[in-house]
Amino acid sequence: MPIPPIRSWAIYQGPLRKAIHGLKYHRNLALGDYFAPALIQVLAAQNWNIDLIIPVPLSPNRRRQRGYNQAEILAFPLALAIHKPLISHALIKNRETPSQVGRSANERQENVKNAFFAHPRFVSGRSILLVDDVVTTGATMSACAEALLNAGAHSVYGLTLARALSHSDDQL
Repeated sequence: MPIPPIRSWAIYQGPLRKAIHGLKYHRNLALGDYFAPALIQVLAAQNWNIDLIIPVPLSPNRRRQRGYNQAEILAFPLALAIHKPLISHALIKNRETPSQVGRSANERQENVKNAFFAHPRFVSGRSILLVDDVVTTGATMSACAEALLNAGAHSVYGLTLARALSHSDDQL
């Protein structure tokens, strides 16, 4: 799987890690608005011509359990600020996968292989910005990008709030 160009605002550690856990597991949804300027700043520094924004999707069960998708919470204020459409349903996670936490790079890649489906009518011929909270090995972003490109997307870029320094950095 090809890893798309991915940019992150900061390293996944310390107070940022705690804030992301607050967003992801403790319903601190206001953090989406709080972190929007940081994501806008990172995006503005890129020479990416994007047509639409897609948050990395959760599986239907995980979305039901959590009640929301943290990637969508981060993507929404970003889309509003840069005047680009956010299409959450353009990419779906079509099967349950175990958590990526604690898995090696190869295990992560196998875990998410063919786990995503992109709807060609939304993505064909378009440049896509994928948004997620954290990138570790890039396996999830790669699997999403592969689905988008297979559906006819022109190009795919990734933007995350944080980047883990190593696989063990994402342990909860």
